[in-house]
Amino acid sequence: MDVLGWLRNLGLGQYEAVFRENHIDGSVLSSLTNEDLKDIGVASVGHRRRLLDAIAVLRGGDFGAAVAVPVLGTAAEAERRQLTVMFCDLVGSTPLSARLDPEDLRGIIGAYHRCVAEIVEGFGGFVARFMGDGVLVYFGYPQAHEDDAERATWCGLALVDRVPQLNKAEELHARVGIATGLVVVGGEVVEHDVAGDTPNLAARLQTVAEPDTVVIAASTRRLTGDLFEYRDLGKIELKGIAMPVPAWQVLRPSAVASRFEALRGSALTPLVGRDEEIDLLLRRWARAKAGDGQVVLISGARHRQVAYHCRAGRAHPRRAPYPLALFLLALLPRQRTLPVRRPARASIWALG
Repeated sequence: MDVLGWLRNLGLGQYEAVFRENHIDGSVLSSLTNEDLKDIGVASVGHRRRLLDAIAVLRGGDFGAAVAVPVLGTAAEAERRQLTVMFCDLVGSTPLSARLDPEDLRGIIGAYHRCVAEIVEGFGGFVARFMGDGVLVYFGYPQAHEDDAERATWCGLALVDRVPQLNKAEELHARVGIATGLVVVGGEVVEHDVAGDTPNLAARLQTVAEPDTVVIAASTRRLTGDLFEYRDLGKIELKGIAMPVPAWQVLRPSAVASRFEALRGSALTPLVGRDEEIDLLLRRWARAKAGDGQVVLISGARHRQVAYHCRAGRAHPRRAPYPLALFLLALLPRQRTLPVRRPARASIWALG
């Protein structure tokens, strides 16, 4: 029985290397249990369930049914999409393989794979393939999010922080490369492989990263904005890439309070056609600074309303407190400011 082909037909080709390293062939496949799958690094509950269901069919002797599972990315489903690709590598694995017993090395690599799979799944990524000590991860496939580049960067920082904490006899370190770009998924390529230079760029960026660091391409840097603090590495030469490419090392999350400002910059476009409303706000603000408290309700499209409580402090009349609405918005976990798109209809009511 072709176990690797069986995995690909299930849409789980990323586990080929794990099955090969653990010598899982047709003679032992049907006896695998949930605990066995955990031990070899299948961290996803959904993936273990799919494998166990297919193994149950094998036990019944119907191999054809076991592989007749709908998979993603068939030849008729090739699609062009933007993908953020992360390549994570275990630093110093070659000296480890020369120094350790193969069974001990297997335990370390298995723990590393499980750690990566768990963290990636937590950030909504997809482990496309385990390649020895390297892991290829997609953000934006099979499920896309508007903040995939941000998720990948957070995931990379979490990985380089967690891997050294693995409770193993050897001290482990990881390094991560991330790139974003257009690719083609599915079609004539192998399951879960993509056509395009983005995976290659991510893998090459990983090779220039120091241990416990994350390096990103310019395409990812544009999407993450000022959500993180960076060290500009300048333009670097990468093997297999004709021209030097700009790269940044991600240092830590930034202290910018507003996610909107971090992604789009602090310079906002001027309001157009709102002279009367702005004048009303300025008049109410002047009265608030004079000690006469005001309330202004701003109402826009999609039933989005914000009440600004304008109140000047009695003890310090020249310095008004931070508006209550902005304080409340800052408490929200994701969207901390209002969108600046001009609504189709907008009105302002002043109470006071």
